[in-house]
Amino acid sequence: MTAQTPATGRTTIRLGANNYGKARVRLVKVTRAPGRHSLKDLTVRVALEGDFEAAHVTGDQSLVVPTDTMKNTVYGLAKDHLTGSTEAYGLALARHFLGFPQVSRSTVTIQEHRWSRLSVDGTPSDHAFMRTGDLTRTAVLSTTRDGATVDAGIEDLVVLKTTKSAFAGFPRDRFTTLPDVDDRIMATKVTSSWRYNTTDIEFDATYNGVLATLLRVFADHFSPAVQTSIWLFGEAILAEHPAVEQISFALPNLHHWPVDLGPF
Repeated sequence: MTAQTPATGRTTIRLGANNYGKARVRLVKVTRAPGRHSLKDLTVRVALEGDFEAAHVTGDQSLVVPTDTMKNTVYGLAKDHLTGSTEAYGLALARHFLGFPQVSRSTVTIQEHRWSRLSVDGTPSDHAFMRTGDLTRTAVLSTTRDGATVDAGIEDLVVLKTTKSAFAGFPRDRFTTLPDVDDRIMATKVTSSWRYNTTDIEFDATYNGVLATLLRVFADHFSPAVQTSIWLFGEAILAEHPAVEQISFALPNLHHWPVDLGPF
């Protein structure tokens, strides 16, 4: 909300940009084919923007799509549309809400939780799984009547290498105690999001390719600083995957400090 006071001295209060929706919708879909079951485990958020001023200003709910309807739509569309990639399902879900004329933008945010198939005596189980927890796949699908954007990504990917990392040559003042190191353990928790320049791609294959490139570069390159690693990740991904038009990273250090055992 904003307050404007023109020369007349009378203050006018206006509603600013706003959205509403339904978050933390849990969706688990089991597909039972003969001799093999498959599993999709998602957490979904739906957010709508549009002509909802009356709901705020006068309490008129006549244009407000109920959040319970959003939850039910997440479930209902999963039957026919959650058959392939998470992004394709999210696009179908986001586009569905544009069917309401009062909605100008529909944004669906999805976290996909990974499960791996268990094995029994070396044979993959047809129905038993283990939550891996190694990373979370993400997707943000934003649609308007002019088109759609697709952002894919990862969260909570923890990686570590025991060498090929350094940190030296930084500025010092009276509060600096960190020594220069030319060989150290590098560990970080990767969060990354990238935008595709098209919706007409194989989302699963492209996602797997981007992840493979990131992991290869992490393992192979010498890192004089986390900032350099970020640049090299992005440079390689943009060069190798033409459908990716931009990418961002957050890489907090997970420090592993050496311990001097000399006194012992």
